[in-house]
Amino acid sequence: MNISDIKDIIYKKEDNGICTATLNIPERKNAMSFVTFLELETILADMEADKNAKILIITGAEEAKAFSSGGYFNMNLYPKLPKEILDELDLTDIAVKRLCMKFWDFSKPVIAAINGLAVGAGFTMPLAGADLIYMADDAWIGFYFIRRAVMAEFSAHFLLPFYLGFQKTKEILYFGKKLTAKEVEELKLINKVVPHNNLMEYTREKALELIPPKGPSLSIKLMKKTMHNYFKDILSQTLDLENEGLRELLTTHDFRESMKSLVTKKTPKFKGK
Repeated sequence: MNISDIKDIIYKKEDNGICTATLNIPERKNAMSFVTFLELETILADMEADKNAKILIITGAEEAKAFSSGGYFNMNLYPKLPKEILDELDLTDIAVKRLCMKFWDFSKPVIAAINGLAVGAGFTMPLAGADLIYMADDAWIGFYFIRRAVMAEFSAHFLLPFYLGFQKTKEILYFGKKLTAKEVEELKLINKVVPHNNLMEYTREKALELIPPKGPSLSIKLMKKTMHNYFKDILSQTLDLENEGLRELLTTHDFRESMKSLVTKKTPKFKGK
């Protein structure tokens, strides 16, 4: 994919080195498809190749009233794609391992500005991919995997216990918790809650502190590389297990029942199979 092919994201580069990727699919509250994930990969590659690109900010279009409502897996989307883009997608990579590992290896700082609801992959993606996360005071996170009878992705099964411990992680995932911005800050999953109207201004101020002339970008690059190196194999192994589990779960009665409940608006009746 070329930068010119990007449609789900507004990608802007500034002379000062700040790059911004704004998820912009308001009709589905910025739910991310395999194409969106490929666009993020393309942005990371473009920034790595550009010496002037110093830092990436990821946020959601205000029109969507969301950061991201998670993953979008409507398969009707893909037959309409150009063959050259379709050939770049791996529709079996449900845990989004390829993008997750590219984020983990990305040499430049990433800041997520969560400006609205962040459900499922809408939070696990920045948790894995961002070095710093700032969140609007009216935003919230939904760990709703259990409601769809599936499991998390983006190596959340390693990252969440690493941050929270096993008991709290299991409570959040097993019961499909919804968390306010304040609760997420108290759990130390994000860096700071900021008033909604000041979120992007605050995020840009922090970004400028990390790049020249205020920040020594080489120091930060080597700090990030050193911190991430030890955990690369753990992330990779966890993503493989997530992919294995998700592929199995998408074939189950419980998953089909959860999808049916979205149409009927009735509480799904799970059978554990």
